[in-house]
Amino acid sequence: MATDQLSEALDLVEVRGLLTGGVAATGRWVSRAPVQDPLKLFAMVRGSARLTTDGVDAPIELEPGDVAIVNGRSWLALEGGAGDGPSREVVPVEHDPLGGLAGVDRGNDDIVIGVRVDLNQAGRTLLLQALPPVARVRASAAAAVNLRATLDRLFDEATRGRSGSAFAIRQYGQLLLLEVLRAYVDQVALPPGWLRVLTDERLRPAVTLMHTDPGKPWGLQELARATAMSRTSFAERFRTVAGMPPLTYLSRWRMLLAQRALRDGDVRVGSLASDLGYASESAFSTAFKREVGMSPLRYRYRVREELSAGQVV
Repeated sequence: MATDQLSEALDLVEVRGLLTGGVAATGRWVSRAPVQDPLKLFAMVRGSARLTTDGVDAPIELEPGDVAIVNGRSWLALEGGAGDGPSREVVPVEHDPLGGLAGVDRGNDDIVIGVRVDLNQAGRTLLLQALPPVARVRASAAAAVNLRATLDRLFDEATRGRSGSAFAIRQYGQLLLLEVLRAYVDQVALPPGWLRVLTDERLRPAVTLMHTDPGKPWGLQELARATAMSRTSFAERFRTVAGMPPLTYLSRWRMLLAQRALRDGDVRVGSLASDLGYASESAFSTAFKREVGMSPLRYRYRVREELSAGQVV
């Protein structure tokens, strides 16, 4: 079975999609709020709306099933409905697992839900760099065939108040995020970065080698041979797609693996250095500090202090 690099990477950065609330309104309405999360999704369950945020010249039109990705923005406004008179100000509904969105009129309301994307520190660096400030994923696109169904199931669980709904909401929040990323990858030309390189078919054999055996001293010739490309062509394509040379990508992948190992276990730094292909603990520590900004041991202590304090890292 082929290695699924995207799933592996999403597990590594501990990505989670968490339902945070929504807006439900009829007539002319507007909802404004600060955006406190670095990465958030806004999904149009029913009706239509126009989304405006800082750094966007024109409103983004959202139709049923569409999802807007909002990356690193500070405020957001949603406006919908039609008719005469001023728009009614609507305060977003805060979600709770037992039905905070219950009571909406599924037949008449414009309905938007918000999903916060939680990531560890490595994930914030990777995913936020791979996505634009604002993007729209269309439910009508061929690549979004499962998006609308997942959105409907998530909303159903959030409004029915059935036994086990909190668990189901977490699962469908995860699936919605995955379907959004799948559809986004197929609908737009991705900027250089990890999301693009993980979905590039021509580079997949080389990426698979680096992910499967990150401790091996891979050379350009071996990696290029796996893709049936010349060394020069491979290096040029990899830099174009990933935004960095292949061996730099390998080094950064090793550092992501190191961060997970230091977060989740008590592995010795020397053993970790050997597993990841470094000649000595000193060489590994130098590379880790250059990439992460602190020594491996300091990173472990800081992460555990923050976890014990209830912070997400």
